[in-house]
Amino acid sequence: MTTTPDWVKDAVFYQIFPDRFARSERLAKNGLTFEPWDSPPTTFGFKGGDLYGVAERLDYLQDLGINALYLNPIFASASNHRYHTFDYYQVDPLLGGNDALRHLLDEAHKRGIRVVLDGVFNHASRGFWQFHHVLETGESSPYKNWFHFNPEFLAGKKSWGAYPTHHQQQSINNEGSFKAIGYQGWWNLPALPKFNTDTPAVREFLFGVAEYWIRFGIDGWRLDVAGEINDDSFWQEFRRRVRAINPEAYIVGEIWHEAQRWLQGDQFDATMNYLITAAALSFFGGPHLDMGVVNHAGGLQGRVYPMDAYAFANEVDRVFHLYQPEFTYSQLNLLDSHDMPRFLSCVSGQKVALKQALLFLLTYPGAPSIYYGDEIGVDGRHDPECRKSFPWNEERWDTDLLAYTKACVKLRRDHPSLRSGSFQRLHAEGQVYVFARTFEREQILVAINAGDAAAQVEVQAQGVYVSIFGKAQVESAGTGLRLKLEPRGSVVLKRTN
Repeated sequence: MTTTPDWVKDAVFYQIFPDRFARSERLAKNGLTFEPWDSPPTTFGFKGGDLYGVAERLDYLQDLGINALYLNPIFASASNHRYHTFDYYQVDPLLGGNDALRHLLDEAHKRGIRVVLDGVFNHASRGFWQFHHVLETGESSPYKNWFHFNPEFLAGKKSWGAYPTHHQQQSINNEGSFKAIGYQGWWNLPALPKFNTDTPAVREFLFGVAEYWIRFGIDGWRLDVAGEINDDSFWQEFRRRVRAINPEAYIVGEIWHEAQRWLQGDQFDATMNYLITAAALSFFGGPHLDMGVVNHAGGLQGRVYPMDAYAFANEVDRVFHLYQPEFTYSQLNLLDSHDMPRFLSCVSGQKVALKQALLFLLTYPGAPSIYYGDEIGVDGRHDPECRKSFPWNEERWDTDLLAYTKACVKLRRDHPSLRSGSFQRLHAEGQVYVFARTFEREQILVAINAGDAAAQVEVQAQGVYVSIFGKAQVESAGTGLRLKLEPRGSVVLKRTN
C-alpha cells in the first residue's frame, strides 16, 4: 500500500541555509574569525551561523506559522554549504556539533515543528576518510571500490590530482576528471568524488547513515541530486530501511523535472516541485521577469517565460495530474531555493509579484516551502547572493511583506480545504486565474489578477461567499459570481452556506 506521511499535507516548511541564518553566542568560537554577518556573502566565506542560533529563533518561526524545517547540509564539511561531506556521523563543529542538533530537535519538537535534513549520498568530499585512504595507499586500499577510480592512478603510474594544478584543471575541462586526475568527480569537480553505489559496502554505509539520524530523531530526508544515483533498488532499500524505523519519515528527492519514476510508492514521498516554481515565475513575474537572472538557475533554463492565465492554468493542471493524488499532496512546493536566484530578484524586485506567488503557494495542494528571508524581502541573484545572511536588524525588514506572509500561512493553517481539499480551475483568461479548494462542506475560492489593469470575471459557484483575504467586489451573477478585481489584486472567498 502506498503511504506518504499524514503530517506533510499540513506542513508549512521553512528552508534554512545554516551558515547564514543565525549565529548564537552560546557556541564559543574560540578565536575563529568569520566574515562580518552583514557583509556581502562570498563563494567560500563563512558567516558563522549555527544550529543553536536556529533554535534561538524558533519563536520567530513559530510566530510566522512554520511547523517544519528543511535544513541544508549540516555534517562536517570544508565548505559553507556543506555539500562536501567528510564525516557523515558528525554535525559540523562550526554548527555546534551533535549536541547542537540534539538541542534543536528537542526545542523544535516541543513546539510541534518537524526537522528534515539534507542527505548528500551521491558524492562525498576529498576529505572523506575512505577516499583519503585510497589516495594514500592506491590499489592496496580496501576502499578502492568505494569510488570510481582510474586503474592507472590506482597502480601508481600517475599521480593523483585531488588538488589539481592549472594544467590538470584544463585537462579536466577537456577530458573529464576520470582521465585527468584519476577519479570521477560529481560534474567533474575534484572536491566531490562520486560514490560507487554499486559497491555493497558503500550502500550499507549510506543506509547506515540514514538510519542513524532517523533514530537520532530527525523527521525525514531531503535527498540531494537524487536522480544521479540511477538505481531504483538503491532508493527502494533506502526507503525500506528509513521507514522501518520511523513510518512517518518524509523522503523528498531533488528532481528538477517530471518524477514519475521515483513516485510510485516504493522510493520517494515527494520531490522538490521545481515545475511549479517555473510556472509561478512565468505567470506572476510575467513582463517583469529578468531573464538574465532567471537563466542562472540552470534547471529552469528554457522553462520560464511570460505566461498568461490560460497557459499558467494549463501547466498547473498538467503538473497536478502528473502523479497519484497522494504524491501531489505531499510535493515540496517552492518559489526559490539555495540553488537559484531569489524569486524577488527574478521578477525585478516586484514585491506584488512575490505576494501573489506566495498566496498561490500557500493555497495550492502540497507542502509549501519558504526560503529563509523571502518573507522579509531578502533578494539575491545567483550564488553567492542568493545565500545572504538573514538580517536580524528589524529596521531592514519589509514588515508589510512579513505581515502578508503571516496572513497567507494563517489562511492555510486555518482552513482544511487549503491543505487537504480538492483542486479545481474555475477561470483562466487574460491575466486572471481563479480556482477552488473544497473539503467536506468547506469551499474556498482563490482569485488572482496578475495584470496591471482592473478585471471583471464571472465564475460558476453556488452559494453565498464572503471575503476572508484580500479584497474585491463580489456580486451574484445568475448561477455564479461576478468578481471585480483591482490591478494586481487578489481575493480569497469562503462559502458560508
